[in-house]
Amino acid sequence: MNLDFAFFAAAVPAVLLVGLSKGGFGGAFALMGVPLMALVVDPLRAAAIFLPILIVMDIVALWAWRNYNDRRTLLMILPGGIVGIALGWATSAYVSPDALKFVIAVSTVLFALRYFYQVYGPHAAGNQSPLPHRTGPATFWGMLSGYASFVAHAGGPPFQIYVLPMKLDPKAYTGASVRFFALVNATKVIPYFALGALDTENLVASATLFPVALVATMMGAWIIRRLKTDVFYPLTYGLALVTGLKLLWDSLV
Repeated sequence: MNLDFAFFAAAVPAVLLVGLSKGGFGGAFALMGVPLMALVVDPLRAAAIFLPILIVMDIVALWAWRNYNDRRTLLMILPGGIVGIALGWATSAYVSPDALKFVIAVSTVLFALRYFYQVYGPHAAGNQSPLPHRTGPATFWGMLSGYASFVAHAGGPPFQIYVLPMKLDPKAYTGASVRFFALVNATKVIPYFALGALDTENLVASATLFPVALVATMMGAWIIRRLKTDVFYPLTYGLALVTGLKLLWDSLV
């Protein structure tokens, strides 16, 4: 693999978009990272190159959001996420990533459209009451998030489907999200090494992009901290809708 101009022309924008997402700016940007890098390297290699970059971004995001969290949310959804990673490792050779993307895409698009219909539709009843924590949905969406994160770095939409309806404070939501995906990505290192994806060549390519990852993640955190709740949630649902449409397109094409 040549680290030439063509590689960096695709990789730098990809890392910038994922870094903004990691800083708290929404999963839609994150889903564009691997496809952009896949323009110049094999998709599987692109995913492998991104994992160390994601971990560096996680470290920066954890520091940026160190004072914000929703511990209950993290405790509810994390066990399912870990189980999902294990299932992804065990079944990655048998389940089509495109089939998984399709299921997540349809769920996410319907989830986002339901929100906009309830809030802005002809029979809008104003703001809906926040949903409470529910063990069954937390486990299911956590597992789907962990599984999708392992096979396609696409764990954001299932996480949003469970957590967004609880209407947490935006900073608490972002803090919980950052912690969840930091733990998920750290756990993924073991199976990725076992599968031989983190070889020296991929790690060198990852290291060359670390400075871009640091800057982009801090930029995302800076933007999110300045968004008000009445802007944060419509924006986040909107990005979730874009994410779902992007996944749907990827799965069909």
